[in-house]
Amino acid sequence: MDHPMKPEWLPIALNAAHKAGVAIMKIYAQPFEVEYKEDHSPLTLADREADAIISQWLEPTMIPILSEEGAKENYETRKNWTLCWIVDPLDGTKEFIKKNGEFTVNIALVENGIPVFGVVYAPALGVMYYGEKGKGAYKVIIPDLFASNIDLHPVGSLPTQEFPKTFTIVGSRSHASPEVNAYVEEQKKKHGEVDFVASGSSLKFCLLAEGKAHVYPRFAPTMEWDTAAGQAVLEAAGGTVVEWPSENPLVYNRKELLNTWFLAEAPMK
Repeated sequence: MDHPMKPEWLPIALNAAHKAGVAIMKIYAQPFEVEYKEDHSPLTLADREADAIISQWLEPTMIPILSEEGAKENYETRKNWTLCWIVDPLDGTKEFIKKNGEFTVNIALVENGIPVFGVVYAPALGVMYYGEKGKGAYKVIIPDLFASNIDLHPVGSLPTQEFPKTFTIVGSRSHASPEVNAYVEEQKKKHGEVDFVASGSSLKFCLLAEGKAHVYPRFAPTMEWDTAAGQAVLEAAGGTVVEWPSENPLVYNRKELLNTWFLAEAPMK
């Protein structure tokens, strides 16, 4: 059976990501206030505005939304959702605050726990990635952020390039962990030389999908909205994401929204 991503939802999701990106970049260009949530994670006006825009765009689909910044339905309600959008209106708030450009808008459609569609938009880098289960993953260049209509013609299906000769591991710019360092050492024994590429937000999944790196070990906390869209893009490109070390599938809309450790691997040719 086909999954339920309707063709008319594709432009809705891509435009939602793009319009949220425009709002984020307007704030990015100005001095902005940073608040801290209860868990000490940073929150800006950009997170809030992007969330409102995405909710507005996705409303016509009549599908419930699980967003980092939105009100969370309790699990008793959520467990009955066969379909939901999982949204991070601004993934990589730390990168946003540091102004290094490596932040994204993440929107995923999840069916019975499986991400079947995802869009990851990096407005400061002018690039959007999207993928749909069974239909492949694509990269779109958006050179003019403020264009009223974006040209959604992809540059090409992912992976768009040959993988590097050297085994390449992509990891977090803001969240290194001793376990990841140990994993890197282990891979050195296996592959000889290893390159380590640091990247912010869910762009790490997209680097794998694109063919720029082989593996992304995440042995530190993430939430469902940090990973659902990136996982959808990577899996649509032929890659895999599994819980680590159990290697069970990483599924969504769980009772506990905190992810386990996971390992994401590029599509191996």
